[in-house]
Amino acid sequence: MSGRGLFITFEGIDGSGKSTQARRLAESLRAEGRDVVLTREPGGSPGAEEIRALVLEGDPDRWSPETEILLFTAARRDHLERVIEPALARGALVISDRFADSTRVYQGATRGDLRGVVDQLHALMIGREPDLTLLIDIDPATGLGRALARRGHEERFEEFGAGMQARMRGAFLDLARADPGRFRVIDGGRDVDAVAADVAAAVRAALAETA
Repeated sequence: MSGRGLFITFEGIDGSGKSTQARRLAESLRAEGRDVVLTREPGGSPGAEEIRALVLEGDPDRWSPETEILLFTAARRDHLERVIEPALARGALVISDRFADSTRVYQGATRGDLRGVVDQLHALMIGREPDLTLLIDIDPATGLGRALARRGHEERFEEFGAGMQARMRGAFLDLARADPGRFRVIDGGRDVDAVAADVAAAVRAALAETA
């Protein structure tokens, strides 16, 4: 990590509060004078944002899981080339609201047994993992209620229902158990300040290890 930044991702089911926590972390670190890039997936670069509209809007059955994997991988490659890698190369802290773990869960584990395809494409086209992944864990029913209450236009995945939310939560927790060195699981069912305190503590520990 010498001479490079730190790549931090937030993961979790819809309505977990991860986007709020990502913003709060970025604001806190910027207040300390750090160079921080806050980004998101799908999206984060102009081309990837165009793909975001394709995959997050419209009928739930608009795309097959296989097509979704290709679209998400294309968006991630552009995001990596144009935003993530340049920022890390200059020593910035990159905070991304979702990354490859979401594809492993959404398309690889819950919409078909396609995890092997996801991993093959990731190895071929992306080739890197975050330094730290913060999994904001929450009860699926609570998360779905929050997500639907937003009444936005990017609700294609929420419309798959509570059963899929429960499967996604299980899949995220499986990923965390399989890679405890990278993941930190944080209880997202509490007050936002309590969650933010645990997020900050995990990031401080990661920064200390790379100092």
